[in-house]
Amino acid sequence: MERSGTTSPTTSTSTSSSTSGSTRRTFVAGTAVAGAAAALGLEAAVPATAAAAAGAAPAAGQSVVVLGGGVAGLTAAHELAERGFRVTLYERRALGGKARSMDVPDSARGGRGPLPAEHGFRFIPGIYHNLPDTMRRIPFPGNPHGVWDNLVAPKEMMFARTGYEDLRLPLPWSGTPQQLTLDALRRALTGVLGTFQRLPAREIAYFADRLVTFLTSCDERRNNQWEATPWWTFTKAGQMSYEYQRILAVGVTRNIVATKAEEASTRTVGSLLEAFVFNALGRGADGPLDRILNAPTNEAWIDPWVAHLRTLGVEFQLGWTLREFAYDGTKVTGAVVEDPGGSRRTVSADHYVCALPVEHARPTWSAAMRAADPQLARCDKLRTDWMTGIQFYLTERPDGVHGHFDCIDSPWSLTAIAQAEHWPHHDFRADYGDGTVVDCLSVDISEWDKPGMLYGKTAKQCTREEVAREVWAQLKASVNDTGKTVLSDGKLHSWFLDPGVSGIGTPEPRNEDELLIHPVGTFHNRPSAGTRIPNFYLAGDYVAVPIDLATMEGANTSGRLAANALLDRAGSAAPRCSVASLYSAPELDLLKRDDRFRYRLGLPNVFDVG
Repeated sequence: MERSGTTSPTTSTSTSSSTSGSTRRTFVAGTAVAGAAAALGLEAAVPATAAAAAGAAPAAGQSVVVLGGGVAGLTAAHELAERGFRVTLYERRALGGKARSMDVPDSARGGRGPLPAEHGFRFIPGIYHNLPDTMRRIPFPGNPHGVWDNLVAPKEMMFARTGYEDLRLPLPWSGTPQQLTLDALRRALTGVLGTFQRLPAREIAYFADRLVTFLTSCDERRNNQWEATPWWTFTKAGQMSYEYQRILAVGVTRNIVATKAEEASTRTVGSLLEAFVFNALGRGADGPLDRILNAPTNEAWIDPWVAHLRTLGVEFQLGWTLREFAYDGTKVTGAVVEDPGGSRRTVSADHYVCALPVEHARPTWSAAMRAADPQLARCDKLRTDWMTGIQFYLTERPDGVHGHFDCIDSPWSLTAIAQAEHWPHHDFRADYGDGTVVDCLSVDISEWDKPGMLYGKTAKQCTREEVAREVWAQLKASVNDTGKTVLSDGKLHSWFLDPGVSGIGTPEPRNEDELLIHPVGTFHNRPSAGTRIPNFYLAGDYVAVPIDLATMEGANTSGRLAANALLDRAGSAAPRCSVASLYSAPELDLLKRDDRFRYRLGLPNVFDVG
């Protein structure tokens, strides 16, 4: 049901030429985006009071165009529509962006649905707060807490090793906060890491001390010294064993953060590990450490979200590609969009939210816009890389795989999960495909630029078929190497590689869905959601948010910050969106204050013994 009285923003034909190039977490509720930027140590956008002083019109009846229908764009549309704005969202391909699920073409038989596929498996850990808040506000039949009730917790995580016994870690969750002292932290860390075979005890102790160093570092040291220090250097991985390097350097960065340990920012990696440690200790968490959806993403989340937004009056225009923003030197006057047939129109509104991934957004910003707000130009320094999914459909359940598993020794840094066990409302064989498929093994490929084990080629150099064979071989090498056969060729029905990948096996491989990575210095180039152009806002996982990582939580948070900036500029009296930051343990505050004093004197952290 559409909100009565809503209309789409005006459109007019345009002869504007395309910009060259191709197109792709507690703050107090009510904090303005300028305050958020200051808390992050970033350049503030135009103060909210400036718009009010200039006589900004009341929010009632104002129109907003959101460009991009991923998590960031849907969040911005959700927050603004709830506050009375007329929102129209334009999306080039499919709502949900990288978070969406999709159908395998021509895979349905006998009245069943198509086999479910996805860009990559969805992981919604307990360290997230803003995204779960949104999920609680999306109605779902029979769920008192909406879509959030569709989250389930796998019971274990497995580290699959090539050549010796795999390690299984149970994932219990009580939610009861546990003791937090430095000695307790060290015992917890050494206890977990001590379960890894062949990881030397002295290296475990050293890594625990390095993490304590980070946990007790003040924000100034994190934002400067550790932001400029690669994780490989911080952990002294080059002086350690292969086990240390693969588990605590490569495993943490490439498999989780999708960047190389030799260049990944210690600030980013350390902040993520800190959050997971606190989550495991029951501190400041929304729920268990590991959570996934209990059905394909669109069914469990995206489709109900879109349906709810329609009831709020949001209009969706699909198949339109943003080519550029029209800018008159003062404000954005329109968004030039192109339909599937190549016809262009200029869409006009009072406000514009650019919610495209950074690599697709940058070509739409003119030189004049970049000059008006230098943070747009700094976005050119942000880097993206490939982290893409492939699904294998099985005719037998993989025995002994009961949650996410990390193939630590795999050349392509594979992580995976078998999904059917976690979808209690579906009988896979009865609901999907041709009646012979009983499970979907969803795999993320994090390393696309190193040679594999079958062909000696990188993933980008392989054809789609070679990628599938190579990933399957690496999976089998990881889980079949201790006298058991978890995966066999006879269990494999078919596979599906993300269609956003094209041209692999040729000199021009392309990926429509790259992921922001975090080499040193990235933090200082991430823009605020409110720009210096008074009616133009940014939303996306590259925007500066409390969680310094390209995630669905980051995308959701950026949509909230963009909405807050817009509310300020519009002079709206509506409540601002709440923005929760990552948990900070009060027990460590005194040590952090001491470290700030030491940092300003040019001294190292007291626990940093090199």
